[in-house]
Amino acid sequence: MKNLKMSIAAMLLLAVSFTYAQDGHNHDHSKMEHSKMKKNNDAKAEVILTDYFNLKDALVADDAKKAAEAGSKLVNSFKAFDKTAYTGEEQMELVEIIEDAMEHAEHIAKSELDHQREHFKTLSKDITDMIAITGTENTLYQQFCPMYDKGSAWLSISDEVRNPYYGNKMLKCGKVQKEITN
Repeated sequence: MKNLKMSIAAMLLLAVSFTYAQDGHNHDHSKMEHSKMKKNNDAKAEVILTDYFNLKDALVADDAKKAAEAGSKLVNSFKAFDKTAYTGEEQMELVEIIEDAMEHAEHIAKSELDHQREHFKTLSKDITDMIAITGTENTLYQQFCPMYDKGSAWLSISDEVRNPYYGNKMLKCGKVQKEITN
């Protein structure tokens, strides 16, 4: 009798774990397909990236005025971003990322060059986190400067390093850390 109970319990555990594994597998698969679909179709995220790259280029050129204008434009692009195409969890993450990014873009819009660069560091992390969710239609390069503020990263559409943290002072300081593709 004891062996029969053990066999039944073992079979029950096996059935439950098999069912759980199947449900988990299907859930992940559909999530992946949903992710692939939206990652190819988010024009608003691409606008944010374009504004971010314009800001980066202004910092590379040591142009505080253009950086401020790009920061203002970025704030408006964040406000126009539509999160409804994403899952509930992704929407919550995007809300946090965008709120933080907007705050940094607002500071950039009204600051001097050195202060703009300080905010650009955190903004770059926010943009990287955003594209991890939204994806991008372009190949991007995460670049890294070991000298600025104990090490700072940024994104670029070119693998050629143009440092936004030091501009003309140390234009080529840095390296490509990784390539980001959709």
